[in-house]
This record gives sequence, structure tokens and C-alpha cells, in this order.
Amino acid sequence: MLFLAGAGTVVVYTIDRLRDVDRDASTAPGRSAFIAKHRKALLWQTALAGAAALGASALVPPGVLGVAAAVAVLGLFHRRLKRFVWVKPAYLTLAWTAVCVGFPAVSAKAGAGVLPAALVVGATLQANVALSNLRDNEGLARRLGRRRVLYLASAFLALAIGVAWTGGPALLPLIALPIAALPTVAFYRPGERYGGLVVDGALVVGGAAAWIWAAS
Repeated sequence: MLFLAGAGTVVVYTIDRLRDVDRDASTAPGRSAFIAKHRKALLWQTALAGAAALGASALVPPGVLGVAAAVAVLGLFHRRLKRFVWVKPAYLTLAWTAVCVGFPAVSAKAGAGVLPAALVVGATLQANVALSNLRDNEGLARRLGRRRVLYLASAFLALAIGVAWTGGPALLPLIALPIAALPTVAFYRPGERYGGLVVDGALVVGGAAAWIWAAS
């Protein structure tokens, strides 16, 4: 499942960046220049990742494959959907929550405990999307302004921490996700590298911490 999620993410995001490189030039010039320079290599990367995702899909339960197919459809329409400022945060959060929570939940046939976990992950992802839009000065961030976006991101992270803290021992390791994201709001800085390395990197750090905690 992890391999399917990783390979599928590479396919969806690389296709989106390749198709929208001109539009991204104003918000992420460094990334856009890299994509323009290495376009051929990225096309090969997409093809290889697509083949890997197809191979991995044969090894997962049918339910997981169904969730992956739904997320893939959303991903392939990303370029169109992200134009709607009220829709983008919702579908991005839905897609990532479906992968991070839905894959293992469907595989394990988990019950009601899935909902609190989805809320923790989803609220943390909403904060991430808000900060990403703020970095690019697009979508709702452009309408709300920096201060309101930071307040909104803080509220989502507080919600995630509260749910994880009160959700019992099984849910508690997920508190690492919003806690890792808190400094990205408190010390927010505009800039392409801050968004890519710090805002998104916090999800990697928090996810790894939660995984190690849960496994210990």
C-alpha cells in the first residue's frame, strides 16, 4: 500500500506540474525552471512511477484499489479543480486523508475508530493547504489575507491536537502530525523554499514520528 501511495503521488503531481508549468512560474519560479529544464527526465519518471503503481495495485486488496482509483480521478482533475477556491482545500484534504487513513482502514476493515483518525489527519492537512495557498498568494488565502489564514491554520491544528489527545492510546501517536506543523504557522515565512521544505517537510517529520511512536 505504501508503495502504491508513493508511486501514485509521483504520477499525479508530476503530471500536474508538467501541464501547469507556465501558470506556476509566477508562484514557484524555482520549481518551474527545474521542470522546464528536466522535462524529458520527468516524463520518464512519470512513466516509470505509473508502471510501478500498476504493479503495486495487483498486490493490494480490492477495497484499497477502489479508494486509490477514486483518488487518482481527483488527482487527474487537479488542474481544473484547483481553480475553484472553495473546492481546492476540500478535495486535496479528502484525497490525502483517503490515502493516509483510508488505505490502512479499508485493508484492516477498521470500524468507528477511523473517523477520529481521519479528523486528526484531515485537520492537519487543511492547515498545510492553507499555508501552501498563502505562500502562493492564491485561492482563499488571497481573499482572507495573511493574518486570517494563519489564524485558520492554527485553529485546524488545535482541533487536530485536541482530537488526538482525547482519542485514547491508539490515536495519541497521531498528535505528532499537528505538533510538527505548529512551528510552520508560528514562524511562517513567505517564500518557495519555506513552503516546500518547511511546510511540507513538517508533514514528513510528523508522519515519521507518529509511525515510530505507534510501532514502539
